[in-house]
Amino acid sequence: MSFLIRVVFAIAACALMAVAAVLLVYAPYTALREGLGGDTLVHEALLNIVGYLIVAIALFDVAKYFFEEEVPANREKRTAADARRGLTKFLSTIIIALFLEALVLLFETAREEVAEVVYPALLVVIGCVALVSLGLFQRLSASVEREVGPETPPREQAAGDISPNEGPAPLASPGSNR
Repeated sequence: MSFLIRVVFAIAACALMAVAAVLLVYAPYTALREGLGGDTLVHEALLNIVGYLIVAIALFDVAKYFFEEEVPANREKRTAADARRGLTKFLSTIIIALFLEALVLLFETAREEVAEVVYPALLVVIGCVALVSLGLFQRLSASVEREVGPETPPREQAAGDISPNEGPAPLASPGSNR
């Protein structure tokens, strides 16, 4: 079952990368077509490019997260600190994309209809709440990790000859004959 789940994540990551690659090609093409064709103003076409590129980069990063965290075998046996770092990278990408998209929407809305600026502003507030929540998660999980102590992954315990209660033998000082 684990193999099937890894295959599904690999296929999903490849599909996300394919969609992101199409967006990376489509964004400049539409901007050139609309900008040079006179359908839209150049600054509107450029803001559209930024929106497409933000989505493409977020999709690439989510696919990268899948390949790094979900596809490799034996990832279930990782430590809580590894899981915290992986989750933080993933959520940081989403939060950055959220802020960038909110910024683009703010610019577009401010130019077209100022009364509608409330919605992009709410998106900024949601991004701030997500960022503060991520910081709180980091703080709480790090403090719990300090209190409980770092856990060692099972594969490292089995690989080493040293039990978790004993440390390596102390090194001899440079002047001793040991």
